Amino acid sequence: MRVYIGFDDTDNPDSEFGTGKVARRYEKMISENGRVRGVIRQQLLVDPGIPYTSHNSSACVIVDVEDPSSAGRLAGLAADHIEGMAAAGSDPGLCLVREDDPALPGLMAFGRCCTERIVTQREAIHAAGRAHLSGHGGTNDGIIGAAAAVGLTASGWSGRFIEFSDLRQVPDPVSVESLQGKGIRVLSLDRDATCPGPRDMVYTKGWLRPRLWGCEAVLPVLPSGPGLWQSLGEKRKKR
Repeated sequence: MRVYIGFDDTDNPDSEFGTGKVARRYEKMISENGRVRGVIRQQLLVDPGIPYTSHNSSACVIVDVEDPSSAGRLAGLAADHIEGMAAAGSDPGLCLVREDDPALPGLMAFGRCCTERIVTQREAIHAAGRAHLSGHGGTNDGIIGAAAAVGLTASGWSGRFIEFSDLRQVPDPVSVESLQGKGIRVLSLDRDATCPGPRDMVYTKGWLRPRLWGCEAVLPVLPSGPGLWQSLGEKRKKR
C-alpha cells in the first residue's frame, strides 16, 4: 500500500533548512513502519499575493507499507516531527493520504490549481475530504501546500526527487548503467532522441535530481560528446 505524506511551510527567512530537509529527515522516524520510496519537491505558484519563504515549494514523502492500518501511525509520527522541527513564525501543514483514498482525484486537481492561481484553506479542506489534513501552528496556511504536494505527487507527472535511493552519494560523472541499477531511467531530450547506452557517462554537475515522470524517477539529459551526457538543471542558491 502506498501512502503520500505532504509537508509545507515549516521554515522562516532565518531557518538553516527548509521544508524539503524536514521531509527528508522524516524517513529516519518510520524505518519500522514502512519503506520510503522517495521524497518529492513540488513547485507551487509564485505570486505577490502568496506568503512564502523562498520559492513556494512543498514536499511529499512517498512511503510503501505492508499494513494499510499503519497509515494512522505514520500520521502521528509526521505530526510530532513537523511540530518538533517547524521554525518559529512558520505556518506548518500536514497531509497524509493512502493510494486507495477516494479523495486523491480531487487532490490531484487541487494540486494543479495551486500551480496556476491563489487558493484558500477552505479549498484544501474540501479537496482532502476525510483524508488527514492538519495545521500545526501560525495561520495553518501550510495545509494548502501539503495537500497540493500530495495531489501533484500522486498524479505521477510533477516534481523532482530530492531523495531517492542514495542519490546524494552518487559520483559525478556516473554511468547510465549505475543509474538504471538504482531505479533511475535516463532519458535523452536531444532532438534526434538517441538512446543513452549503459556504459555512457552522465555528468550531473554534482546535483542529481531525477524528475517524477510517469510515476518513475527519470533523469532528463542532453548529449555533450560521444558516450557523454549532461543532466538538466543545477543547484541554485537560496534567496
